[in-house]
Amino acid sequence: MLRLISLCLLLTSLLIACSDQSGVRRTYVLTTGTTGGTFYPVGVALSTLVTAEQEVGFSLTAISSAGSMENIKLLRDNQAQFGLILAIFAAWARDGEGPIRNPQPYMRSISAMWPNVEHFVLHSDLVTTGTIADLGNIDGGRYSIGMRNSGAEQTGIYILDALEIDYVERFSLAYMGYGASGSAMQDGNIVGMNVPAGPPVTAITQAYAQLGEDMTILDFSAEEIATINREFPLWESYELAAGTYPYQEQTITTAASPNVLVVRDDVPEDIVYNLTRLLWDNLATLQEIHSATRAMAIEIALIGIQVPLHPGALRYYREQGVEIPEQLLESF
Repeated sequence: MLRLISLCLLLTSLLIACSDQSGVRRTYVLTTGTTGGTFYPVGVALSTLVTAEQEVGFSLTAISSAGSMENIKLLRDNQAQFGLILAIFAAWARDGEGPIRNPQPYMRSISAMWPNVEHFVLHSDLVTTGTIADLGNIDGGRYSIGMRNSGAEQTGIYILDALEIDYVERFSLAYMGYGASGSAMQDGNIVGMNVPAGPPVTAITQAYAQLGEDMTILDFSAEEIATINREFPLWESYELAAGTYPYQEQTITTAASPNVLVVRDDVPEDIVYNLTRLLWDNLATLQEIHSATRAMAIEIALIGIQVPLHPGALRYYREQGVEIPEQLLESF
């Protein structure tokens, strides 16, 4: 995966250099997530596809970030024009709820992407039921909730709060990215980690390869999913098939919500139209790069989106005959 990402970055650099010789192309920034998750490799692949398409007249550079919370700040400050965020952050951003104190009126959506799958991991010595309720067995242990200002941190806390798991008193919270969390898990420096991402997640794969049965990805019961959906009905049951990770012999039933590709409303319509077209025209290529994108399909591209579509994306979906939910037309 690292070699593939390096190759994509090299190709992007060469394409930008060539385009500079033939004419100026406006470069936009796509903010993604940590390098150990799914946002970053898929974002790099998408940026490479865009830059390779000379006719679109623009380039796209993918950058790593702490995740959804930081991405919203970068979009707000126009340090990035496109971003990948969790669906619940789109819901929070629309009206200024949760950790996002003010509405973000500049934000428009392009598409729902692959499912963001909850990986709440716990050392097997602390597992009794096998469900996320076992996090209540932590008694002073160090648990990685995700990087500060990341989607992992905020959604992890949201889920724990909804399930009334007292992480403030029972956990010693650590704030680490996915790769660092996986290493700390292997070294015995934490008893568990919160890693929401499209499977297979590199950090989980590496930890499983080292620890095997000593670590457990916790299940979500139907009741637990209903509980976290009370305010925002975004999560659905999701099965991690046996063999998704090393030494995983049984299906894991967890929960998942959509990831969303968003954009600032001041990006020109033609730019967003072309990006939307390239996304769906090259879906097979993205699916070869990361298996999480195999869950994507244009027929479900607008499910789980909480903010209105950008006019460029709207034009593309209308051309393709996709039914547009009424709430995504509120700005038009």
